[in-house]
Amino acid sequence: MLERHEVETFLTLAEELHFGRTAERLRVTTGRISHVVKKLERRIGAPLFERTSRVVRLTPIGHRLADYLRPLVAGMEDAVRRAVEAGRGVTGELRVAFLGEWTAPVLLRAVNLFRERHPDCEVHVHEAQLANSRSSLVDGSIDVLIAAYPFDGMANGPALLSEGRVLAVATGHPLAGAESVSLEVLADHPVVQYPAVTSAEFKRDRTPDRTPSGRPVPRGPVGNTFSEMLSLVAMGRGVLPVGEHTRRYYPRPDVAYVPIHDAPPIRRGPVWLETNTTERVREFVRAAADSARRG
Repeated sequence: MLERHEVETFLTLAEELHFGRTAERLRVTTGRISHVVKKLERRIGAPLFERTSRVVRLTPIGHRLADYLRPLVAGMEDAVRRAVEAGRGVTGELRVAFLGEWTAPVLLRAVNLFRERHPDCEVHVHEAQLANSRSSLVDGSIDVLIAAYPFDGMANGPALLSEGRVLAVATGHPLAGAESVSLEVLADHPVVQYPAVTSAEFKRDRTPDRTPSGRPVPRGPVGNTFSEMLSLVAMGRGVLPVGEHTRRYYPRPDVAYVPIHDAPPIRRGPVWLETNTTERVREFVRAAADSARRG
């Protein structure tokens, strides 16, 4: 059975590949690092590192041991963190946000239920924008975001909202009076594009490069905000598939919304950074799901 300091020493050296930096990080001498490594190698019966005057490399066995140990250590640390959080209760601060006006009521119901259950945790509510939704999750300024799926690269909670899709067109557009349209019409008109910071999977879902039959979809101009994208539609610069709630929250006399009869629904719910799955986040996601079921 490996001792904790042996595992820590081995994994740190496997990361740094430098005895001096490893010793500095662990606040011990290089001699101590060398002693621990030699002890491990004797126990395993094979070298874990190739050492020269210039280079330190993992051997194939060292690579394999590191690959085995990293997830085990991460799991142990997560288990300890969860136990500490459970012992303390859900306290501290939680930063939550919504993306799109129609997600705000869902978020606020979740916040109210979460506060009832965890009155010692302070909740801060923000509105996110297309341009900063992902970066806010990555840098930790937001813990949980209620947004549309898919939101690639993030953990996704249960879907809280589902809505059909409509095609936003200018009121003078030939499609404006149609009862409904197919996704195939996207091949016949430029499609307004989301900003570059929007996740690739989301853009493939909302503004695909090809129709279901494989016809190429012409790319229209890029909008920096959702309102700007609708303005481009109103100017006749392109069309834009959106959720049907857009009719209610973005009513415009210069934009018509036509149902898309063969498009799958849009789903919305909580998203968060996987490495930021704290007890606060888990409890908020649970409150969001419970409040959605209550209606």
